[in-house]
Amino acid sequence: WDETHFGKMGSYYINRTFFFDVHPPLGKMLIGLAGYLSGYDGTFPFQKPGDRYEQHNYVGMRGVRLCRLFCAFLGSCLVPFAYLTVLELSKSLPAALLTAFILIFDTGCITLSQYILLDPILMFFLMGAVLSMVKCNSCADRPFSASWWFWLSLTGVSLAGAMGVKFVGLFVVLLVGLNTVYDLWDLLGNLSLSLVMFGKHLLARVLCLIVLPLALYTATFAVHFAVLNRSGPGDGFFSSAFQSQLIGNNLHNVSVPE
Repeated sequence: WDETHFGKMGSYYINRTFFFDVHPPLGKMLIGLAGYLSGYDGTFPFQKPGDRYEQHNYVGMRGVRLCRLFCAFLGSCLVPFAYLTVLELSKSLPAALLTAFILIFDTGCITLSQYILLDPILMFFLMGAVLSMVKCNSCADRPFSASWWFWLSLTGVSLAGAMGVKFVGLFVVLLVGLNTVYDLWDLLGNLSLSLVMFGKHLLARVLCLIVLPLALYTATFAVHFAVLNRSGPGDGFFSSAFQSQLIGNNLHNVSVPE
C-alpha cells in the first residue's frame, strides 16, 4: 500500500503536479528524482496495491532485480554505517562484524529496502547522523581540524535529511542535541580552556548543527514549491491566492481581491 502511496507522489514530482502530504518533501522528491534519472516518465497510475508495472521503467525507483538502486542502495548503506559506528564506539572488530552480520540478514531491513518507501531513506539519514556524530566525537582531541569540521557539518546535513523525510527524525536531533550539550558542558568545566575558545566551540556547533540543518530543511520546501507548479489534488488545502499561481487551476492568473 505504501509503495502505491509514495510511488504516486514520485510521479507527481516528475509531472510537476501539486499535492499535499503530511510528511516533509525530501523523501518523495528523492524518489521522484531516482525515477526520473532511471527513465521513468511518471505515467504509471499507482491506483491500487498489486498492479503490474508492465512496460513502465520502475527499476530505478524500486531498486529490485539486478539494479540495486536508490532505496535498495540506501538500505544497503545501513550495514557499513552500523559497522563503522560500532567499531568506533567499541574498538572491537568482532562486535562491529556481528552488528553488520545481523543487519545483512535482517528480514525487515531487506524488505523495507526493496520497495518505494520513505523508510530506507529515513534510516539512511538517521544512521548517517549517528555515524557522523560518533566520528566527530573521536576528533575531539583535534578540534577545528579539517576532519572535525567535516564530520560536524555532515552531522548537520544528516539531521536535515532525517527531518526532511519524516518528522520522526526529531529523535535523532534529540540524540545529537544531548550529545552536544554533554560535550559543551565538559568543555565548560575544562579550566585550561579560555572562554574565547569555548565561544568558538559553541559557535561552530550552532552553525553546523542548527543553522545548517534549518537552512537545508527550508531549502527542500523551496524546491518543493518551485517544482510543483501545476494544479493537482493538493490545491484545496491552500488559499485561493496560492492556487492562482498553479498552472491549470481555475484561479490561475485570475485577479481577485486579496
